[in-house]
Amino acid sequence: MADAAPRLKGILEQLIGTPLPVRVRAWDGSEAGPPDTPTLVVRNRRALRHLLWKPGELGLARAWVAGDLAVEGDLYTALDRLSGLIWERDEETRTLTRSLRDPGFRSAVRGLLALAGSPLPPAPPPEEARRLRRGLHTRHSDRRAISHHYDVGNDFYELVLGPSMVYSCAYWPAPPPRGTLEQAQHDKLELVARKLALEPGRRLLDVGCGWGSMAVHAARDHGVDVVGVTLSQEQAAYARKRVADEGLTDRIEIRVQDYRDVTDGPYDAISSIGMAEHVGSRRYLEYATALHRLLKPGGRLLNHQIARRPQRDETTYRVDDFIDAYVFPDGELAPLGSTVTLLERAGFEVRDVESIREHYALTLRGWVANLESGWSRAVALTGPGRARVWQLYMAASALAFERNRIGVNQVLAVRTPESGACALPLRSRTWN
Repeated sequence: MADAAPRLKGILEQLIGTPLPVRVRAWDGSEAGPPDTPTLVVRNRRALRHLLWKPGELGLARAWVAGDLAVEGDLYTALDRLSGLIWERDEETRTLTRSLRDPGFRSAVRGLLALAGSPLPPAPPPEEARRLRRGLHTRHSDRRAISHHYDVGNDFYELVLGPSMVYSCAYWPAPPPRGTLEQAQHDKLELVARKLALEPGRRLLDVGCGWGSMAVHAARDHGVDVVGVTLSQEQAAYARKRVADEGLTDRIEIRVQDYRDVTDGPYDAISSIGMAEHVGSRRYLEYATALHRLLKPGGRLLNHQIARRPQRDETTYRVDDFIDAYVFPDGELAPLGSTVTLLERAGFEVRDVESIREHYALTLRGWVANLESGWSRAVALTGPGRARVWQLYMAASALAFERNRIGVNQVLAVRTPESGACALPLRSRTWN
């Protein structure tokens, strides 16, 4: 008799203490749970062993990446319904580690062990990064972390990001279908250029320049000279070819270089778009101080950065297990207030903060749509495991932005001279 799904549903509900909000289909074809909801497909017993050996988010992520766990139906709905069980419950429940003195818990664990079969732990998927020593952010560890995330293959990024090759939050004039991802990315680059007051004769440093989109936009559309730095060899090669194709080699230099090693300032402006998340809390003041040093008096910094919500006890903050293992090794998010404080401590005057949280949700949904529409090619380019990493990471992140679990902000800061004159207009923005 095929009964794995009802047994599994009962065991999981015992463990989490609440009804499962999705349907379950097991490897034997049995199903259980509410109808007319997305279905969590447990393709084999190995998925349960992943969860037993790494309870919580990392075990679920390993099962997903390995292809042992899937969702049938709308992925966003499934993740939204499951988020309260995985990400939003207290630590004890989220990791499924209640006291073994609880007889119900012991019974559920025994049932899960019986269903899982072999007691041996499954190997982690090969896409999982070797864990780094948390928070060191040396030049070597940063290069390795950046390579893990960005050296996946430029063809894969072209498929996901689209022709703009901009891997950061777009700035939408209107939600789809009136607004397009490509137009929104152009508008974001133009927004950065206007905030930095880019014009001919000025010099821009683009920190974490990616595939060269901001550098090309600034040089081609605003006539500035640009130095772009990245730690990714693949990004640099792509950006240099793009610069050559645009005929801008006399205006743009792309370097494989750590921002800490840039010594040819001063610059009139610095853009740091989606890069500061890699810096880490221990190094953030060093990062801010280095950029302040590289600017001319009166020069502007545009720091575009994802932020998390502050915690009552900041010492309890820990990096998301899935993101750390599969997406951004050694990456960290900070509350907006911490970022602004450290920029000010480095000597900057913060002049404007613009939250564009909802824009990132729209951007991520656009990237997921690109990935899913080109799924076969994505799998051929990078393998099924890596494609599943990106699908889960981007869909879950879209929901996190929509639910205000994380945000993204553009902080405009100035190296204000002693005179106090910073050449900003009295009203830099107009509110509707």
